[in-house]
Amino acid sequence: MNFQWKSLAAAWMLPTFCLGAWAQDTVKIGVIQPLTGSVAYNGQAFVAGAKLAVEQRNAAGGVGGKKIELVIEDGQCRPANSVNAAEKLIQRDKVVAVTGAFCSSATAAVMPVAEKYKVPLLSGVSSKADLTEKGMQYFFRSAETDRLMSKTFSKILAEKLQLKNVAYIGVNDDWGRGGVEDFSKDLSGMGVKTVMKEYFDHGATDFYTLLTKLRAAKADGVFVAAETQDGSILVKQFKEFGLNTKIFGVGSWATADFIGLTGAASEGVYAAVPYASSMPGERNKAFVDQYAAAYKEKPGKYGAAGFNALNILMEAAARAGKAEPEAIRDALRKTDYQAPNGRYRFTEKGEGYGFDVVLVQIVGKEPKVVAESPTEKP
Repeated sequence: MNFQWKSLAAAWMLPTFCLGAWAQDTVKIGVIQPLTGSVAYNGQAFVAGAKLAVEQRNAAGGVGGKKIELVIEDGQCRPANSVNAAEKLIQRDKVVAVTGAFCSSATAAVMPVAEKYKVPLLSGVSSKADLTEKGMQYFFRSAETDRLMSKTFSKILAEKLQLKNVAYIGVNDDWGRGGVEDFSKDLSGMGVKTVMKEYFDHGATDFYTLLTKLRAAKADGVFVAAETQDGSILVKQFKEFGLNTKIFGVGSWATADFIGLTGAASEGVYAAVPYASSMPGERNKAFVDQYAAAYKEKPGKYGAAGFNALNILMEAAARAGKAEPEAIRDALRKTDYQAPNGRYRFTEKGEGYGFDVVLVQIVGKEPKVVAESPTEKP
């Protein structure tokens, strides 16, 4: 999918963004996502879901009689780029809220910026567990944590895949390392031996040295934390290398982009994800139909994340009754949003809970739900 976004020139203004925002012609919400680079497939899918949510809301009258306007920045999953994007959105564009910035390290860098200007920041993707433990008053997360996914599905994976010896491979960032540590800790507690831990950089294209180590490790299962581009290359090379080790993990495994890029090599992969298009329920069926009509493919976890994040922010703005960041922050604390994948609420720390998460297996190029569980309040 190719999406256009605004490329904003640098301009610095006094932080008077909260004054008279409701009097503007539109209510502006900022979006920071990786639209270029190795995670671009996923960031673009998030934007697609966000745009669909905004189109539906605007068609129904918007918020407070005003249309919602998305102002989109490319943070590239890099902390410095994402911080610059946040400064532009808040100071120049006077957005009343921001969603982003995808990678946990980028989101962590943006959090103090949102706190400084007192603008709510909602992450629909970043899953590093400690982000909501930093005492921030303007940060919220409508994403699962890898700690939650591990606690929910490690036992099921260990039993279903009959795991005895597991190798762990993750992208070398906060999210990848966090996922490896969470799953290795929980699986080790069940008596599953760790035989390898390896990391790779974003944008890697040659995994053969790593796969040689994997073959020597004699693992009966390999956990992988990777997004679409990196993950598809790794899994294809895994199959080319002649390895038959069972693959499971977290990331973009259940998305149409991953399955399309990986092809037959995706068959049989297990994924712990917060959303899959095959989840049951009329609300999800309606969302899948709407998304497919707009983009000619079924939504994955990132399309759903963008859709949910914008709906949560727009509902909060409607409850607030005014387009002022602090009022929207207070309204976010009262979130009770019915999503395609369950019901979202927030703890006092801004941690989302109540929505469903699923374990899926790729069968016939479709994510088949193996297990489903609601997220409990932390």
